[in-house]
Amino acid sequence: MRVITGSARGRKLITPEGMDTRPTTDKVKEAICSALQFDFPGANVLDLFAGSGQLAIEALSRGAHHAVLIDADNRAIGCIRQNIKECGFTAQADIVKSDAVSYLSRCSEKFTIAFLDPPYRHGILEEVLPLLVPHMAENGIIICEHEPECKLPQTIQNYHLQKQKKYGKIEIAKYVSETEEE
Repeated sequence: MRVITGSARGRKLITPEGMDTRPTTDKVKEAICSALQFDFPGANVLDLFAGSGQLAIEALSRGAHHAVLIDADNRAIGCIRQNIKECGFTAQADIVKSDAVSYLSRCSEKFTIAFLDPPYRHGILEEVLPLLVPHMAENGIIICEHEPECKLPQTIQNYHLQKQKKYGKIEIAKYVSETEEE
């Protein structure tokens, strides 16, 4: 797994061993990042179930200003730290060991882009999305990676499901604020 483009292009990334982390495939990562390429410059990014940190790293590589990477697993945190260091983004990234609900309950930061790729078949997205929306900046974008069987709501407060696309056994959902849609 490598950084696709930007300042850290070609840098190899490590992933946590075991079955607890399911890295985003290169095809899906490329699709997500291509769709957001004009939104990355200057963005404040949240990677809520960071795993290896690859989505936040890709955003930083493409010009995001800052990223906060959250994961509850010690092995994931170790990989994230190493990947951030190897890509030269230590000053631009905050790495937090926490579960998503706890982090969002104490967070005061606002994010322009949020990536959510939680463990499948646990109902986590439905629980976390309403907690995330108050932490989104005006015109924010929320990207959710989930299994096709997961049925997400069309609306979460002032965010609307703008687009969903299936990539084999993975589905990507993009939520945008009402002001972004207008």
